[in-house]
Amino acid sequence: MEEHKMGKLIIISGPSGAGKGTICAELMRLMPDLVLSCSVTTRSPRPNERKDRSYFFVSEETFLEMVRKNELLEYDQHFENYYGTPKKFVVDMLNYGKDVILEIDVKGALQVKLNYPDSILFFIEAPSEQALYERLIKRGSESEEKIKIRMARNKLELAQRDKYDYCIMNDDLDRAVAEIIDILKERRK
Repeated sequence: MEEHKMGKLIIISGPSGAGKGTICAELMRLMPDLVLSCSVTTRSPRPNERKDRSYFFVSEETFLEMVRKNELLEYDQHFENYYGTPKKFVVDMLNYGKDVILEIDVKGALQVKLNYPDSILFFIEAPSEQALYERLIKRGSESEEKIKIRMARNKLELAQRDKYDYCIMNDDLDRAVAEIIDILKERRK
């Protein structure tokens, strides 16, 4: 009987505006065997986000109940909202042999790495602080005050990048995605 191979966790994180979501979408398009985990959050949906596709949008009460029941792989509160990764889906996919992408914040990525040491962590960087700021403005989903809060958090997240397996500069989307794909293919050998 053939031995069942466990899937790997592929974690994509980095500052707000670095392009994590865009990179994940490209990875899913180019590597359809990957599975993208959908996070749960207490924040309101942005105009381009679809319920249960971009995030599972829940009340704070529901989120805290998930924490109490140990239903989250990782979670954190920032920007006045909770964010987390539902555990059951991820564990089921890994057990099925699927590689799962988590697009999560730096603190969550480091929490997951503790419990899943063979996770592959990618830190996505923008070419400059100005580029991050411009990308956040271009989103058009947050006030200037919230953008300033995100920019302050970005400095804290950048200070953690040495804890990642790979740092990917997202100054050219196609090159950044190709670099991640090359690394994943090499790691699968």
